[in-house]
Amino acid sequence: MTQIHHRPLVVALALGLGALTLAPQAWAQMEQQQRPMTMREQRAARQAELNRGNEEAAEQNKPAVYPNATRQQPDGKASPRLLPKLKKMQERFEKDDWAGVMADADAIGASSDASAYDKSFAYSMAGNAAASADQQAKAADYFAKAIAANGLDNDSHYATMYNLAVIQYGEEQYPAALATMDRFLAETKSDKPEHLSFRAGILANMGRDAEAAAVYQDLVAKNPDDKRLLMNAVAALQGAEKFDQANVLLEGAFKRGMLTEERELRSLYVGYMNAQRWDDAQRVIEDGVAKGILKPGPDLANAYQLLAQNAFFADKVPLAIELYNRALPMAPDGEVYLNLAKVLAYAGRKAEAREAARQALAKGVKKPEEANRIIAQ
Repeated sequence: MTQIHHRPLVVALALGLGALTLAPQAWAQMEQQQRPMTMREQRAARQAELNRGNEEAAEQNKPAVYPNATRQQPDGKASPRLLPKLKKMQERFEKDDWAGVMADADAIGASSDASAYDKSFAYSMAGNAAASADQQAKAADYFAKAIAANGLDNDSHYATMYNLAVIQYGEEQYPAALATMDRFLAETKSDKPEHLSFRAGILANMGRDAEAAAVYQDLVAKNPDDKRLLMNAVAALQGAEKFDQANVLLEGAFKRGMLTEERELRSLYVGYMNAQRWDDAQRVIEDGVAKGILKPGPDLANAYQLLAQNAFFADKVPLAIELYNRALPMAPDGEVYLNLAKVLAYAGRKAEAREAARQALAKGVKKPEEANRIIAQ
């Protein structure tokens, strides 16, 4: 066939190739994993601390959540004079009396009789009450006060510190959240994926994608079957413009059957398109359509149009016509018909080209004169 000249072949796309790169949707998955422990969740661990009596030995034998913590755990106890107030405060919490809990915490914190434990316990409970009342700034302030009072056991102290980081993250106070998490990790020596991935998420939201990606990649290497971590790594790599590395992760996940959602396959085939790996992109799309993962719609129509345009430029005219025909049922207007008409006209299939041009006019195009020119041929 004669060499094709790259004439303007207008494809009306909602997104260009560059813009098709998947946005970091995966952060949403990460964020859902991060929330403050509710006071009810913490209360079970702390109940014995208000009633040490016969339970003290059991508390001492309980495995530490942070066994490698560098902090010297205080031997704090509730002050006898304030124990009734702490219990009353807890009762208010159980009744969702958030304002009452916070008022009690302020009173206990100001009391000259309050020990470090009393203050930390009260402020921590008030932080959870404020978070439940959607008063996030107050929650952060109370959690910070609980940490500063330094009266809780290590498990409760670091649960409060983690809650503070989560609140700061939710309030988009990313530098503060990072500082809190750095302290948390330095003191607890935690290597739990949920803690490290949370820190990586903070970095990503600060625009430090390369650092976030490095953390996520390390976590993926240690947890290869965790798709949430993998997709976060992909998003961070894309944010750092390390598209080849993102494609490698996605390609491996695809081969192992891990990509089961439309946005996941879209991330891979768009990555292939951006890398000019058109055959691989088409293979992923066809596999996704066959499995019912990729649904008819604008995204799929755009993908077929891009494949068709590349096929035309690669002198694969029959394939281009086939791909445009696949896009037609999903097209919101007549632009796909117009591009198909141009390719058909180029291939010498005049009658079909004119019919496609008529369909383009019927559905609406930005440049009807181009369709009319084909019809007049």
